[in-house]
Amino acid sequence: MDRYVVKNGEKLRTGYTTGTTATVAAVAAAKMLLTGEAIHEARVSLPLGDEAMLEVKSCRIHDDACTAVVLKDGGDDPDITHGTEINATIRLISDGIEIKGGRGVGTVTTEGMRCAKGEAAINPVPRKMIRENLNNLATELEYEGGFSVTISVPQGEDLAKQTYNPRLGIVGGISILGTTGIVWPMSEKALIDTIKVELDRKYADNPEYVIISPGNYGQDYCQNNLGIDINYAVKISNFLGDSLDYIAYKGFKKVLLVGHTGKLVKVAGGIMNTHSSYGDCRMEIISAYSALLGADSETVDNILNCVTTDQAMDIIKEKEYYSSLKKKLAERVKYHMDFRLKGKTEIEFIMFTTDKMHTMESSNFKTLLESFKTETSCEKEGR
Repeated sequence: MDRYVVKNGEKLRTGYTTGTTATVAAVAAAKMLLTGEAIHEARVSLPLGDEAMLEVKSCRIHDDACTAVVLKDGGDDPDITHGTEINATIRLISDGIEIKGGRGVGTVTTEGMRCAKGEAAINPVPRKMIRENLNNLATELEYEGGFSVTISVPQGEDLAKQTYNPRLGIVGGISILGTTGIVWPMSEKALIDTIKVELDRKYADNPEYVIISPGNYGQDYCQNNLGIDINYAVKISNFLGDSLDYIAYKGFKKVLLVGHTGKLVKVAGGIMNTHSSYGDCRMEIISAYSALLGADSETVDNILNCVTTDQAMDIIKEKEYYSSLKKKLAERVKYHMDFRLKGKTEIEFIMFTTDKMHTMESSNFKTLLESFKTETSCEKEGR
């Protein structure tokens, strides 16, 4: 039942989420336990109405239970869980469906997550998929009792170290995830969903403030130059627009953005996904505003031939319009972010070059920064 999409001129095979994989394992184990038949594959319904048929690596009855093993298939966009064994152990109970996490499935230890604190990190959609497909199987086989389901991932604890889970307060293993059941090759959705999860957690901690950063540069700058604990920063990668949309939706009152000029100067041109595949207008933006402020054609040409924003800013650091340029770029970045937020959230930002020699910030950045530092200080003191 392979599915394909065409992206960037390539035919790519889709895969299946950990949620789908766990559901297939659960259905296979339940079917063997109820029928005694050997199971080599199992079909399940997916959230959007279609179906998936996956091979079952092994399925065996032991004591009063049955355990099925299915390999996670990430398609042509495999992540760290690609090829990982996901197990489901089924026991028959009098009624209802209990879903628990076993070895290698994380436990949620913080508030504000999709799963309640103390629960196994099996997200709501996979839980629903398991319940619905087991109910369908019970109807098909005329079974009137219930199921106890334990999902486990033997490699999960080691794999989790390569994920966001430790930072999100999910300990002991990976999460069982997925909203459609299908992994789309080179899809950005999983990354955006992860950002939303972390923003959910921050909102549960403090709905007033959040600090965001495209990546490690910004988080390091928070700690070393602004005096902010990097644990307060949500890493948003290239997805500024999607992050701002979700921040406004959640209802945060104020947001601080800290990032490198290589990413954020693009926002002065209205680009809200800062990956180079969506547009690389860094030098065009810097050179255009330099020309507006008096740069000659040779300077503009030199800027356009730069590879990094550090180089471009170095070219004009001795020019009389240097300060005016930084102010203009900051104003345009702020304009586009305010427009995206539609006035629902106050945002201030700072961007900097690699050597930290050139910084640009919005007019009220320092005020909001001090307010943020005061707020987080009070949080640490428990007030």
